[in-house]
Amino acid sequence: MCPNPLEMAPMSEPDDRTAAAWDPPSVVLIVDDEPGIVESLSKIFKREGMQVLTAGDGQAGLELLRRQRVGVLLTDLMMPRTTGMDLLKAAKTVAPETEVVLMTAYGTVETAVEAMKEGAYDFVTKPLKRAHVVRIVKNALEKQSLVVENRALRAQLAEKRRRAIIGTSLAWRRTMDTVVQAAPSDATVLLLGQSGTGKELLARAIHENSSRADRPFVAINCAAIPESILEAELFGYEKGAFTGATTSREGRFEAASGGSLFLDEIGEMSRHVQVKLLRVLQEQEIERLGGGGRTRPVDIRLIAATNIDLAKAVHEGQFREDLYYRLNVIPITIPPLRDRRDDIPLLVQHFVRLYADKNGKPVTGCTRGALDRLVDYTWPGNVRELENAIERAVVLSRENVITEEALPPEIRNAATGEIGGGPGLTFQIGTPLSEIEMRVIRETLRHTGGDKRLAAKLLGIATRTIYRRLEASGEDDDGRQS
Repeated sequence: MCPNPLEMAPMSEPDDRTAAAWDPPSVVLIVDDEPGIVESLSKIFKREGMQVLTAGDGQAGLELLRRQRVGVLLTDLMMPRTTGMDLLKAAKTVAPETEVVLMTAYGTVETAVEAMKEGAYDFVTKPLKRAHVVRIVKNALEKQSLVVENRALRAQLAEKRRRAIIGTSLAWRRTMDTVVQAAPSDATVLLLGQSGTGKELLARAIHENSSRADRPFVAINCAAIPESILEAELFGYEKGAFTGATTSREGRFEAASGGSLFLDEIGEMSRHVQVKLLRVLQEQEIERLGGGGRTRPVDIRLIAATNIDLAKAVHEGQFREDLYYRLNVIPITIPPLRDRRDDIPLLVQHFVRLYADKNGKPVTGCTRGALDRLVDYTWPGNVRELENAIERAVVLSRENVITEEALPPEIRNAATGEIGGGPGLTFQIGTPLSEIEMRVIRETLRHTGGDKRLAAKLLGIATRTIYRRLEASGEDDDGRQS
């Protein structure tokens, strides 16, 4: 039985290549200016199965901390130039996950208390007793493991909350009905919708509710990667394939094998890469750059997304027709936020809670007036724009609720029948969306001094999209009529 579309599994965390936390290593860094002590301790910890790094002074120890993850730093307190206390303070800045144990032949209560206040895990005196120092280091490693695991769990929980699927409106339920039906299959899905509507969110939902849920979900934004690099990113390359290819590397197709590959902004893909993608979909195999004709089988479920009209792009010769039909097996259109206004109060509540927790603000909701403004606004940037607006309002709010004054001016002015606060962004309700889009692009280019890359970043679209819109409207690169 298919799950209820409003009870689908929350989004999983990014794969381990993007996870915030890391597995704590059993690495001990020993820093002491007495070579005999360093050698003796090194032998002891190696017998315990730990990896050991050594340094003869505090500066060298600090450099090792900068370059490699360390579980426990075991450092002498009294050293020339950089003391153990100095190294402790620096370590808490450079490698806060690392636990620090200080050694000294001058053990006093005052020194121990000072070290603990600075964040030391423990304090041992010389001459060292083998069993005692091994026990302390093992305990420090165990504590670090628990701290890192706890931090990772909190990050995962925050990520799941951020990526929750929220909506009860009719338009959203219709979309989710199709998602629920499509998810268990292996069919290719094409997600269609404006920027900021949540295409990657739904791509992850499809993966998480498929038979491939325990396998990788790999995402790549085709518009964010230069054409010359995209091919290597997707298909991988062999050593010597091009200048700088000193080793072989698998591409995203191989990384996603057994799971799902999400190609965002696929409409921005060059025709050359489109040809190679079509072959992969037909043959279920890839050839790395410089592979000499050797192919490798791949088993992926493809999910693609675009904010452009692919059928129109095919008609204009910008997108391959055969690839379009390969991708358009299960098309799912994601409604813009203006077509699901009933969901805005739920989304507002979710984002208020999320960013109040994140920023330590006592904000609990919105006033009636502020919520009315949020519902009345047309949201050209969709859910992404709403999220940014709520985060801004939470951070800048001086009260425990968001008032109308805390909202951006373009949202406050929505109820007057006008949108925007500047001369370039004021228009009447009913203005065609294409004209609104061009006005927003022109005003953003004016704001950035003509910098299209920065304008694209602010608008959440590809730079090439700005060039294409300007060309279609008959304007030059500066947004002037040609």
